[in-house]
Amino acid sequence: MTTTENLPEVTPKKAVLPAWLRAMRPKQWVKNVLVLAAPLAAGRLFETGVLLASLWAFISFSLVSASIYLINDSRDIEADRLHPKKQFRPIAAGELSVSTAYVLAMVTLAASLSLGFWVARDLGITLAVYWVLQVVYSFFLKHQPIIDLAMVAAGFLLRAVAGGVASGLVLSQWFLLVASFGSLFMVAGKRYSELKELGTDAGTRASLERYTKSYLREVWSVSIAIVIMSYSLWAFEQRYAQPFGIPWTAISIAPFTLAVLRYAMKIDQGKAGEPEDVVLSDPILQVLAVLWVIPVAVAVFG
Repeated sequence: MTTTENLPEVTPKKAVLPAWLRAMRPKQWVKNVLVLAAPLAAGRLFETGVLLASLWAFISFSLVSASIYLINDSRDIEADRLHPKKQFRPIAAGELSVSTAYVLAMVTLAASLSLGFWVARDLGITLAVYWVLQVVYSFFLKHQPIIDLAMVAAGFLLRAVAGGVASGLVLSQWFLLVASFGSLFMVAGKRYSELKELGTDAGTRASLERYTKSYLREVWSVSIAIVIMSYSLWAFEQRYAQPFGIPWTAISIAPFTLAVLRYAMKIDQGKAGEPEDVVLSDPILQVLAVLWVIPVAVAVFG
């Protein structure tokens, strides 16, 4: 049985950033690069207008996600103090007051929505929907099994959609399938890793008590199969020019599949509790990502 007394000890690293900025979790903003997915798939990422809109979408999503992180950490302060890693977050550690966190959450929300509606009406609406869904999740649905998977996955999906709506791009059914089930794959994997690392008795997330490893494994196994199949169908259907007579999008299936399987291995090891840490700390996964981007870029922009 896992308890808070036998969880692995974690020594806090010396803080470099101020508490108010660390509370916004800038390390997790790497998730927001998903806004580049739709423009990249459409082959229009490096058009000046599309690139600028995508960058603004990245900034606005970083701001709105910071608002949610501040609210979540304020709500979960007691549970986070029982967690071996989350106990060092500024709010849980007492470095930033809850009242200050809520004020910052409102400021970042206002900045995000103002920027989003300035770039494109649909981007502003997407940001507003994301914030409402995540607040409802934080206050009412966070500890409901299955629903919590769907709500967190929706957050990843809306990031991917944001890049398209910011530039007025049409999103294909294959893109939406990959984004939807890819999001579910990452979230189910995150919960699986948490369950494997912390067990159900750590007191950090009530919904974990109702999950089993076998159920979560089934969810992310089904999701990974749909992601690979949907991506492969997209790759084979593309009619981009083929430099040197090579079907570049079809070639990209190999590194894409290996990268997904590599991430699945991290999940199975219980090391995918924080997706951004997996991406930033695994050089093999980074190399596979580069090997995937190259043929896609050649096909789309060549």
